[in-house]
Amino acid sequence: MRATRFGMVSVTLVLLASLAGSPQLASAQGPAPQKAPALGYAAKKPVFGGACAMCPWGSMADVVKEALKPYGWEIQICYVCAGGPRAARLVAGKVVPPKPEPGSNQPLPPDAPLDLGATGTEFLWWAYQGTNAFAQDPEGPRKDLRLVANIQQPSYFLVAVKADSPITDLRQIVENRMAVKFMLSDIMRDASHLTNRYNLTEEKLKSFGGELVGSGPPNRENLDVVAGWGSLITAPEYSYWYEVTQKYNLRFLELPKDLIEQWAKEGNMQVRNVPVGLFRGLDRSFPTVAKSGAVVYGRTDMPDEFAYTLAKALDEHQDLLQWTHMNFSYNVQTVWKAFGVPLHPGAARYYKERGYMK
Repeated sequence: MRATRFGMVSVTLVLLASLAGSPQLASAQGPAPQKAPALGYAAKKPVFGGACAMCPWGSMADVVKEALKPYGWEIQICYVCAGGPRAARLVAGKVVPPKPEPGSNQPLPPDAPLDLGATGTEFLWWAYQGTNAFAQDPEGPRKDLRLVANIQQPSYFLVAVKADSPITDLRQIVENRMAVKFMLSDIMRDASHLTNRYNLTEEKLKSFGGELVGSGPPNRENLDVVAGWGSLITAPEYSYWYEVTQKYNLRFLELPKDLIEQWAKEGNMQVRNVPVGLFRGLDRSFPTVAKSGAVVYGRTDMPDEFAYTLAKALDEHQDLLQWTHMNFSYNVQTVWKAFGVPLHPGAARYYKERGYMK
């Protein structure tokens, strides 16, 4: 009797095993469930190309993340996706952010293609047109880029010398073959306007005992001239002004009117008066090249409903901007435009509903 039962069980198991491998049965059971995407719009976890947490575009990424939380979106931030024009290149190219070098203390980025990001207003416009810092890119104009919001963040190009320096005009450096240490910050990749005007090349300065250096911390000692973009923020790319103006007594120089006007025109910038007291030693106001704007942007593949929600979230949570270490401000007259970059239709719908744009 036991043998009979054992035989029946064995036959049953064999039949079940063969049925499990039968294509007809598998077809009847339906296709295997598809794995849900881990990141991206479909998962409500889009990947944001930002910058370091102390940098303007990293700070903007944090604002976007917090603003969208109440709407059920979980923004995944890349804090290593900046570097001037590199930021827009990465987002436009749908790039999976490269991982930091081994041993780096930088945070690991999300392992998925970038969906949206933050950059400078000018960088976005230049990338869209394929001009200025993007003029030599083989991709040409990135016409699929779309604006969602333009948040104001003003900065000014400044030049200063030691207070006891005989320099009153940068022409004197080359004309008098002065051996100076010239510290220059070129975050906008546009300092050639200055260096070309005065022939301040590395080779020229070296030829009479001087040097041209960047604005990194090791270069901030024993300098004679400093030039670069300055703003009322302590982000790494601007902080050198705070350090050198506290360490040295500096005298700020005005640049010629024709230079700053041409610079502003070619760079899609403005001529504005620098505020008195922006830095120690800046005791008067004078016109210089100025820019403003940190944009939140994406591509044409950004879902309309997400773009609408993002524009709405940033508007309804403007208070988040004031609690950063940045000089961000929300202006209803400018939030929906960045030169000629097309506004995403989802964002446009929100701004029209609010009456910000006609």
